[in-house]
Amino acid sequence: MKSCIIIEDQAPAQRILERYIQDIGNLALVGTYTDALSALAFLKDNPVDLIFLDIHLPKISGIDFLKVLTQKPAIIFTTAFPDYALQGYELDVVDYLLKPFSFERFVKAVSKVLYKPELSSTTDTSSINEQLEEEFLFVKVGKDYQRIEVPHIHFIKSDGDYTHLFLEDGKHLVSQPLKYWIETLNAKYFCQVHKSYLVNVSQIQRVSGNQVYIGTHTLPIGRTYRELFFTNYL
Repeated sequence: MKSCIIIEDQAPAQRILERYIQDIGNLALVGTYTDALSALAFLKDNPVDLIFLDIHLPKISGIDFLKVLTQKPAIIFTTAFPDYALQGYELDVVDYLLKPFSFERFVKAVSKVLYKPELSSTTDTSSINEQLEEEFLFVKVGKDYQRIEVPHIHFIKSDGDYTHLFLEDGKHLVSQPLKYWIETLNAKYFCQVHKSYLVNVSQIQRVSGNQVYIGTHTLPIGRTYRELFFTNYL
């Protein structure tokens, strides 16, 4: 569970963020502030993992606030103005949410904080499920959002602008392309072995020649991806 605060002076935007945080489940909201100075006083004695930060705030702007922080948690900008996007990324923010943003877009931003733990170089694939056991994400399946346990993803198959998520209990067709999953899921756990396949390395049962075996599925290892796969995972 990661802690977060909201710095936002508009009540409707506060309520949306609070509801999204509650819905995602593994974020703990520990404070909501209407100006950056009040938040700064709180942060002196209460470090957090993530701040949802508006840019246009009373007293000092979100950007000026960010510049004076000595210990920076992950920052996700929330603003109605797209003009600050480049400056935000120059300040090494995690993501930039342009209001009004959907729950799906919110989840994508937060996933960059929740689903990329740092692992030591000695971590082996046998411990991956233990380190991921608390992780999940939401994906849009049809008109609904489906909770997916990250370690239960066996592999992901590209299907044009869509992908098939193969899980322990079946599969889902979702509206994100393979590139989305490559950028979202941690490369320590998930490896692209073919232009059409991203695999959870902890679920691999056997590798033989140019093929990967996961459960009852046999997946090809593409020539382009073979060297990277064998060097980093075998």
